[in-house]
Amino acid sequence: MHCYENVVSYLSCGMLLAGLFHLINHRKAQASYGRHMKLSSTARTVPARVAWFLQEMPALLMPLLLMQLSHQYSTMGSALLLKAFCLHYFQRTFVYSLLTRGQPFPLGVMATAGFFCSLNGFLQGHYLLHCAQFDEKWSAGYRYIIGLLVFYTGMVINIHSDYILRNLRKPNEIVYRVPAGGLFEYVSGANYFGELVEWFGFALATWSLPALSYAAFSLCFIGPRAFYHHRFYKEHFKEYPKFRKALIPFIF
Repeated sequence: MHCYENVVSYLSCGMLLAGLFHLINHRKAQASYGRHMKLSSTARTVPARVAWFLQEMPALLMPLLLMQLSHQYSTMGSALLLKAFCLHYFQRTFVYSLLTRGQPFPLGVMATAGFFCSLNGFLQGHYLLHCAQFDEKWSAGYRYIIGLLVFYTGMVINIHSDYILRNLRKPNEIVYRVPAGGLFEYVSGANYFGELVEWFGFALATWSLPALSYAAFSLCFIGPRAFYHHRFYKEHFKEYPKFRKALIPFIF
């Protein structure tokens, strides 16, 4: 399949603009799901497990579909990077979504997230399959190796932090408690920190505009959310440790 460079550029720039718009638009209030959800009596919701499954699935299906259509990778380096991307979304679709104990999702939030995941799955998959050119020298270089190591380190942090959060609740219980252990000893949003580490590691390994755009979008989307989580803990729990930061250990 041909590399559609203009489409890749437009989608990447659009993602950057969408992240900036979200950052500006949500300075005073966060997206309405989880602890920040404010529902009207007529709002339609979807069970959390169903919502996470459906909205994350497209980011996994799009690259897999593109793989089937192309029947080959441009390079082995591209294959490893695309498989890393798919591994993240396999975990989010088939593990995280089926174990989560969160509140029901607004239908509109789920649909928007699913649409974004579809576009991002296509963007990353198409670029790595048909546009990226990683020769053997690049695949053995420091950017590629360090980037993948950072990506998998972030994945471990993210999964472990989700495990801690999940076990703060009993089944069918909707309460919020102060997380402890792991990187939660240093930041309120350890799960978000892990995910950001993943995507900036991915951007380093690919050294591409699509991956950088997604990492920047993630920062604009979950960075403010981590800040509001941090403020929530401080407002509702008097014993909350003052030395903990919102998102980045020892810094912010």
